[in-house]
Amino acid sequence: MTDRPSDAGARPSSVVRSDAEALEIARKVAAGFAVHADARDRDRRLPEAEVDELSASGLLGITVPARFGGADVSAATLAEVFRILAVADASLAQIPHTHFVFLDALRRQGSEDQQTFYFGQALAGRRFANAQSERGGRTIADDATTLRRCPEGGYVLRGEKYYCTGALFAHWLVVRAVLPDEPPRAGGAVPKALAYIRRDSSGVSVEDDWDGMGQRTTASGTVRLDDVLVTTNQVIDFSSIFDGPTTYGARAQVLHAALDTGIARGALDAAVGQVARARPWFESGADRAADDPLLVQQAGELEIVVRAAEALLREAAASIDVAEHDLTEASTARASVATAVAKVAAARAAVRAAGELFELGGTRSAAGSLNLSRHWRDGRTHTLHDPVRWKIQHIGRWLLSGTPPPRHGQI
Repeated sequence: MTDRPSDAGARPSSVVRSDAEALEIARKVAAGFAVHADARDRDRRLPEAEVDELSASGLLGITVPARFGGADVSAATLAEVFRILAVADASLAQIPHTHFVFLDALRRQGSEDQQTFYFGQALAGRRFANAQSERGGRTIADDATTLRRCPEGGYVLRGEKYYCTGALFAHWLVVRAVLPDEPPRAGGAVPKALAYIRRDSSGVSVEDDWDGMGQRTTASGTVRLDDVLVTTNQVIDFSSIFDGPTTYGARAQVLHAALDTGIARGALDAAVGQVARARPWFESGADRAADDPLLVQQAGELEIVVRAAEALLREAAASIDVAEHDLTEASTARASVATAVAKVAAARAAVRAAGELFELGGTRSAAGSLNLSRHWRDGRTHTLHDPVRWKIQHIGRWLLSGTPPPRHGQI
């Protein structure tokens, strides 16, 4: 458990003003993050200093709308920022994912006062982290955490959340909870809300108990909520996000695709480095491993796979930007399908490139001291986040029958 104060962390020296500046800063900080990425994974050293550097860079405020002082970057730029960071360190890149997702929720559902306050927090480098998933429900969509009204006003929050990526480093936790005291929605569903609470609120505890084989330094621990008092201005409606055409799910998913695509490129870059050190197979007649025709063939095939994932990522992000300028059933369906395609391709590329890294590098690349397994472990772990088998189903139904994908946060 950490005792970092809620308002710890550096303030950015300046606010990012444009898409081009956001990409330039992302490349600069990623180069620094890459230097010790291996050591952080090997020793499971949580990236406290690096996360503070991310806050100080100004990148955490790049999606804030222009009227609130932000750069309001495109989905295409945001996805590229995540891809760049993931090439350097997939664990570190995962940490701000839900930060941007919940800023997007505020943009869609927050009041003017809520937006003014929380967007200001983001511009100041404050970090938002998720407290969504639970283990006890029949599916991941079932929540037992409750937000109940108090007679004297406000709410009381009770529950337990898992896989809360970045919670150890957060200034704000965003908790998804049911509202059992409110009238049910159509079909009898209990309405859900998002509660934006300070990380150091009384009754909140965050445990550093994430033990995944990959993405070892994402600080994805357990959050326990024991009668946490929440004011009404800390709560926004969640359920109604999906009542009409929306890109909310596509925006969240395209960032996951960007992470997988970055993992794939990082693994392939590592493979290239290993080929330079490898010996050629004796039957090839080559003087260098890089001249072995079978190895050359395999490397070329991998480059095609990774480039395809990168191109599909750009296409998906662009389709989201188009949809957000003309929000209709058709435009949002196209954006969700394009994002699902990108996510499937990215997941396949990440696992394949990270696995074939060792075939390209040879036996020497399996040395534990090199820790190249982190690429595969990161890819295999992150690609479990949303099962691609269901994305393929939605893609096929849209293609053959014109069936629009469902509205939820996973597509």
